[in-house]
Amino acid sequence: MAIVAGVDFGTLSVRVSIVDSEKGTLESAVSEYPLHRKREDPEFATQSHEDHMRALATATREVLKKAGVRGEDVKAIALDTTGSSVVPVDAKMAPLDEYYLWCDHRAKTEAAEITELANREGLEAIRWCGGVYSSEWGFAKLLHWLRHNPDKRGKFASAFEHCDMMAATLCGVTDPSNAKRSVCAMGHKWLWHADLGGLPSEEFLVKLDPLLTGVRAKLAGQYETSDKIAGTLSPYWAEKLGLRAGIPIPVGAFDAHWDAIGAGTQEKDVANVVGTSTCIIGISSQTQLVPGVCGVVRGSVHPGYTGIEAGLSATGDIFEAIARRANTTISQLSAGLEKYHAGQTGLLRMTWDNGDRTVLVNPNLRGMTLGWNLQNTARDELFAAIEGTAFHTRVILDRMAEYGTRIERVINAGGIPQSNPVLNQVYANVLGRPVLVPSKKVTSLGSAIFAFLAAGTFKTIEEAQKQICPEHVVFHPQKEAQGIYDELYALYRRLYFEFGGAPGGGSFGDVLPALIRISARQMLRAQTAEKVH
Repeated sequence: MAIVAGVDFGTLSVRVSIVDSEKGTLESAVSEYPLHRKREDPEFATQSHEDHMRALATATREVLKKAGVRGEDVKAIALDTTGSSVVPVDAKMAPLDEYYLWCDHRAKTEAAEITELANREGLEAIRWCGGVYSSEWGFAKLLHWLRHNPDKRGKFASAFEHCDMMAATLCGVTDPSNAKRSVCAMGHKWLWHADLGGLPSEEFLVKLDPLLTGVRAKLAGQYETSDKIAGTLSPYWAEKLGLRAGIPIPVGAFDAHWDAIGAGTQEKDVANVVGTSTCIIGISSQTQLVPGVCGVVRGSVHPGYTGIEAGLSATGDIFEAIARRANTTISQLSAGLEKYHAGQTGLLRMTWDNGDRTVLVNPNLRGMTLGWNLQNTARDELFAAIEGTAFHTRVILDRMAEYGTRIERVINAGGIPQSNPVLNQVYANVLGRPVLVPSKKVTSLGSAIFAFLAAGTFKTIEEAQKQICPEHVVFHPQKEAQGIYDELYALYRRLYFEFGGAPGGGSFGDVLPALIRISARQMLRAQTAEKVH
């Protein structure tokens, strides 16, 4: 028997679980931290490293107390985080600013410039992240920060993904060159590719912007999969967390990737990790390009396979926004949804409220609902939004299958599916496949699996999954609803590509970007008028 700590940093809170190699999860504790938004800038989303560390210490001490486990009995600790969440640091690893959180989209201009130059120069790495670089990803965010913080550029020594920064901090690393970097994070979000020389060349980066001169060297270091050790817990953080100093910490990864492992995902499975956004994670023994996905990276999810990532930029956030506008809660608004039939609202909801992550990779889109009548309610919109996220998921799975990814099982993981049977049934009906849902919470269980590997408790991920992953509840497609959704999906797919694609050719691709531009211009005008008065 062995006991480890699995840590999952989400958008609004950190969950720490104490997991027993024989009994599974003993207890979990959650500690929240603020997400900093600006009403005048809907693209802005940041968080404080200090808030994260404080929350981690609080949750770890609380879960040890709840579980009745002594800190010295914990054999290892592993951490996953959101991503791409980027923090610039100085030469001593001190943050120079807050994290650009995954949902911060300020770097749209920079992302477009990277995409244009990469395709013009024939940069092979751009093909491995879908052909389009996203404003959610590392280089775009770093370049945006360098452009907008001239007073801090002189202190800039490096930049880190959240998962790598957390591991380095806990290990007491004070030199950026000594911090291990996650293949998962750097492969999916930073154009890093093991067979293409690592990161893009210095020549490419400088051509993109001279501000990136020397940045490639500042991002150098050991790039490792998560079966490798990032370091050991420092005495300082051992005291803060209530654990024993010197326990191993494996190289971290993104939350959705490890959630997929914790949900029991294996080859030929696709995991929909449904939370504030949705990450769609697959693993394959083959390495094959899939246009429009967020990355095809060997060793990113499972060290022995190629990881494939796609997703939706907002899911739970959309449900929350609908409830907020109706001055109610999601729980109250969801009451009665189990009585709804496929397509009965007459609404078709495009779930682009936070842009499109896959397969269009277009942040210049916004949510759109067609079919309103005078009797439609907020509850109708919520049901249509659930249907819309399922349709968008089907677009992505169709793309993956088109390019050779075998999908035999769909696993709905993340925080939402376990408490939302309506969503799971809609997904099964829309996707035309059984949808499997873990019978117990698996958030941070993937982290625990990698902690067990670091401690030497299990030899393989599969051995650990067999021992501690919960069984699945299965939702089967309903024939009549499946037929209705096939009809609606044809309409959804047409709208998806005509409103979300490039302008011209009879499409409406210019409409939503134009609305964003006009709104931004008028918002600035309103702010200026307020200052004058």
